[in-house]
Amino acid sequence: MFWSAFVRTSGRTARREGYVGSKEVSTTANAVALGVGLMLLGDFLFSLNDAMGKWLVASFSVGQVLVIRSLGAFLVLAPMIARQDMRALVHVERPSLHILRVILSTIDVGFFYAAVAYLPLADVMTFYMAGPIYVAALSHLLLDEKMGWRRWLAVLIGFIGVIIALRPSSAMLSFASIFGLVGSLAFALTLVLGRYLRRTSDVTLVSWQTLGALLIGIIFSIGHWRTPSLLDVCGMVALGVVASAAHMLITRSLKLAPASLLAPIQYTLLLWAIIFGFVFFNDVPDVQMIVGSAVIILAGLFIFHRKAVNKQSLEHDVPVNLP
Repeated sequence: MFWSAFVRTSGRTARREGYVGSKEVSTTANAVALGVGLMLLGDFLFSLNDAMGKWLVASFSVGQVLVIRSLGAFLVLAPMIARQDMRALVHVERPSLHILRVILSTIDVGFFYAAVAYLPLADVMTFYMAGPIYVAALSHLLLDEKMGWRRWLAVLIGFIGVIIALRPSSAMLSFASIFGLVGSLAFALTLVLGRYLRRTSDVTLVSWQTLGALLIGIIFSIGHWRTPSLLDVCGMVALGVVASAAHMLITRSLKLAPASLLAPIQYTLLLWAIIFGFVFFNDVPDVQMIVGSAVIILAGLFIFHRKAVNKQSLEHDVPVNLP
């Protein structure tokens, strides 16, 4: 509903500036809207992945979880790889950036599971909620996606809302917190590189990062392998299926919409953390959690609105400047 109102408003603005009947306005608006929708769905799957991962690393090493998780991911990727020209998997644009992206995505996954093995899920999510700030700053520096002071302020307010809601425990001061910090930064850099490599197919991007996680998992599972039950194997395979689907959705979303626009949507991870925390771990949100969530949602919606209006204005030469 919000996006439909925005499209109608943008159309009226374009007509006032002499862009009557322009198909480009509708095409751009629809692409960005689709990108936002895919990011929302991808974040939901990532939240489900987080809850499943915390359950599994309580009994198995991070390396073993990565191995079986990656094999499960290839169950989803295999049919897509078969339909794609195999040369696209080998001959990629800017190979150095692809290698860097594989390394960063593997660090993200591995360090996240390492963090939730020692820290409460809420504490780790606090680190990852700083991702939008990293993405916004990196997009400003590397992708030339400018952000005005109002949107910068809204991102910071949103992060304050995360702190209010999640109320970090004393465990966050432990050495294990470094895992969460490094993992969240690696995740943000992976998102930015995904936007930078938007001409590469989604299958290629996700396949290489899954292969990287598989190789690292094999290395770190040596000497730490424990024979899993059938239920455990199904859980780890399902983890890979969910994670690969989330990666595909978020990779595609970054090709349809600017990273600085999509970054605040990561705050929806908090809402799903509340829901999954109640369902799987019997955690009931208190008043402080609800207040923090409200601050985060309002800040994210404000950034979304300002960026969307500003993008439409710039694309159609409307003489306005909305920070």
